[in-house]
Amino acid sequence: MARVKTKFVCQECGYETAKWLGKCPSCGQWNTFAEEIEQRASDAKSQRGISKGKIEKIQDITSTKKERYSTGSREMDRVLGGGIIKSSLVLVGGDPGIGKSTLLLQVADYVSKQNLKVLYVSGEESGEQIKIRADRLGVSDGELYVLAETNIDVIKEFVEKEEPDLLVLDSIQTIYSPEVVSAPGSVSQVREVTAMVMRMTKIRNMASFIVGHVTKSGAIAGPRVLEHMVDTVLYFEGERHFAYRILRSVKNRFGSTNEIGIFEMREKGLVEVENPSEVFLKGRPVDAYGTVVTAAMEGTRPVLIEIQALVTYSPAGFANRVTTGIDKNRASMLIAVLEKKAGLAIQSSDTFINVTGGLQLKEPAADLAILCAIASSFKEIPVDFKTILIGEVGLTGEIRGVNSIEKRLIEAQKMGFEKAIIAQSNDTIKDIKNIEIIPVNNIRQVMDLLF
Repeated sequence: MARVKTKFVCQECGYETAKWLGKCPSCGQWNTFAEEIEQRASDAKSQRGISKGKIEKIQDITSTKKERYSTGSREMDRVLGGGIIKSSLVLVGGDPGIGKSTLLLQVADYVSKQNLKVLYVSGEESGEQIKIRADRLGVSDGELYVLAETNIDVIKEFVEKEEPDLLVLDSIQTIYSPEVVSAPGSVSQVREVTAMVMRMTKIRNMASFIVGHVTKSGAIAGPRVLEHMVDTVLYFEGERHFAYRILRSVKNRFGSTNEIGIFEMREKGLVEVENPSEVFLKGRPVDAYGTVVTAAMEGTRPVLIEIQALVTYSPAGFANRVTTGIDKNRASMLIAVLEKKAGLAIQSSDTFINVTGGLQLKEPAADLAILCAIASSFKEIPVDFKTILIGEVGLTGEIRGVNSIEKRLIEAQKMGFEKAIIAQSNDTIKDIKNIEIIPVNNIRQVMDLLF
């Protein structure tokens, strides 16, 4: 009898080795290797590709605009780039209990009412459990079919028989292929099952959504190649104990990766939030020092965000820097600029900075607001409640202009702000009523205006 050959595969990145290792040399993670049976190429079932066995000259290929259809949610349509596109494979990741299955069941319900057939496959719940959630969400009559199955070969048979327009797979870690001798959720299984779903999606001209669990670090579990194989990767973020959720695109072959969707979790399911600025500013204290509002661009949408700072005496002898929602190194740079160019002795104080609402601010347009929130807390002088600050701060203390300034100011005017402090180079805005625009060149001017 031939000896069975085994290999060790890293469950984080897919790195393979002949012996067990404590630390993966590829991704650097500890205790991630699992033993799997090595499968020879002759034992594996041969799979046809999606090219139809021919090559074509690029100028002979007919380029047609891919057809899209709505998900029933303007927020999700925006993140996807305008809706669901045929022959696309979308991966949705997020923490357990965040609402991934709820969101996709609502999408499946809406699509099924557009004379399109939807097959919802669950490897985690029975049909009865899905029905209980569907009743709670108000899912009504439509071409929506449910299959509780984990074998990809059985799922493939139903796809060929029913010919759905949309396939939902919840979740990819529970589906397995009998041809792969390893446990469901392993690197080999996830890679093989995703490859089969991708072939079905492209050949049958249908759209597919697959749900992926995330690791403790927040990355989608399984091999990194999983994210490379799909067309779109969406992350569903938020604290499960809070009502608001953020849907973010980190990869999209058919649209922008800068858009976000805001949802609120209610008893009847997820409801889209049409005015995110109102949500992020809700509960903002009046006449409190250390709080400033800025306008950030999330894709094409301006969002008003409150930035809070707390500067306090450091008893330990060395300053502590804690940031939530912004880069810690960026915050340290702004503190150094504030001390050097504005004369505030902050370096020996503990500084805490928080972006409310759970957003991650990466653009430099929030620099001026962060800097002024720190100065406000240090001086214990509040910034005017109806003033918004927008601008990038350089190392010499200069205030630089930002893009899409008109959209930001219009959003601020809608939310009732009366003053806007912006860079001198952005002072070309016209026809924005009921808001006073104050142009500045450096942070000394800003300090004189506010404090």
